[in-house]
Amino acid sequence: MFKRVTGTRDILPEQTDWWQRIEEISRRVFFVYNYQEIRPPLIEDASLFNRSLGETAEIVQKQMFLIKREDESYALRPEGTASVVRAYIENSLDKSRGFMKMFYMGPMFRMERPQKGRLRQFHHIGCETIGAKTPGIDIEVIALADTLLKAYGITGYKFVINSLGCKEDKARLNAGLREKLKDAREGLCEDCKVRYERNVLRILDCKNEACRALVSGAAVAGGCLCDACAGHFDRVKRGLDALHIPYEVSPNLVRGLDYYTGTVFEIKHPGLGPQQDALGAGGRYDGLVSELGGPELGAIGFAFGVERLQLAAEAQGPETPAEKKLVFVIPLGEAAAEPAMSLLYALRGASIPADTDYEGRSLKSSLRRANDLGARLALIIGENELKENCVMVKDLAQGKQEKVALDKITEHIKSVIHLGGV
Repeated sequence: MFKRVTGTRDILPEQTDWWQRIEEISRRVFFVYNYQEIRPPLIEDASLFNRSLGETAEIVQKQMFLIKREDESYALRPEGTASVVRAYIENSLDKSRGFMKMFYMGPMFRMERPQKGRLRQFHHIGCETIGAKTPGIDIEVIALADTLLKAYGITGYKFVINSLGCKEDKARLNAGLREKLKDAREGLCEDCKVRYERNVLRILDCKNEACRALVSGAAVAGGCLCDACAGHFDRVKRGLDALHIPYEVSPNLVRGLDYYTGTVFEIKHPGLGPQQDALGAGGRYDGLVSELGGPELGAIGFAFGVERLQLAAEAQGPETPAEKKLVFVIPLGEAAAEPAMSLLYALRGASIPADTDYEGRSLKSSLRRANDLGARLALIIGENELKENCVMVKDLAQGKQEKVALDKITEHIKSVIHLGGV
């Protein structure tokens, strides 16, 4: 017997309702904010991520799924930002469209140790805006994340924000942090000893308790911002205040990828545990477009981990069951088979979810099957119904039944079942 690959999961039919609802809500909210969908491929040239994420990034060093063919090296995408920026540049969207607001949904891949909320194939819902450097778009992106979470029905989360400043500010931040940790290097974990030499900021992102304790008093970010970047961050905070979006400023928040500059943020949720508590994260990456061969443009985005959203939703308790909308057509006897089939397809043509029995069950077994499928109504057509040109309608939620004329059945069903979302 074959088994699924470690770090992946089967999303079974009874579980996909939740996923479809989250995707539907996301599309609706993105539409309200005037974001357009983009669908980059799952596979990219591996050098795209080496360049965008940084050669020393843990994703590049340890987590990429690589496919090597002769002199070519490909990677399953570990995140969405680099792919969106590559598509923006390659398709000359800077020339034809200029400023763009895009969203995406889909699987990402990282070869890491599977754990709660952290899989080797996981899913992101994210957005990227390319072409603006003003604080207003930072505010919009954070407000968009807040709007999505409220629409998902998730509560108890908090925004943690910081600013890394411009390239020069980040250089001062690196130098200051390296100086502050100089005498504490021996207490760092083995990975962070390497990070100290190659990319000291990544130490601030380490989950090792000893490293977190050493850097807890080493925050230097706030004092490294130039006047322009400090002013930009102040305007972002004032904008969030005006929109009544609570946040916490954390000078040690840096994010783990090289391309981040300026505003960065995480959305944390206590239901995910103390170590892997982020529902999503994002920030500015003003240098990435030019780094990948495009013009100098401002950019900012974020992504939610869909599996993390699901864990947070589960931590809040069971959801209110969705209204049952399925109609199950049950023919009794050979004579009823064709009229039942005509009724089935007429209902589907009227956008009413409908199904029938294809296994020759008895009436009792067919009703049990209808209940198992979560049907609201069972429509029974037998000899008497054929003579009277009607249908026996059994309300499976209330246990009542009544005869309804065949030419009135669609109208009757729509009066019983709310079909606004179909």
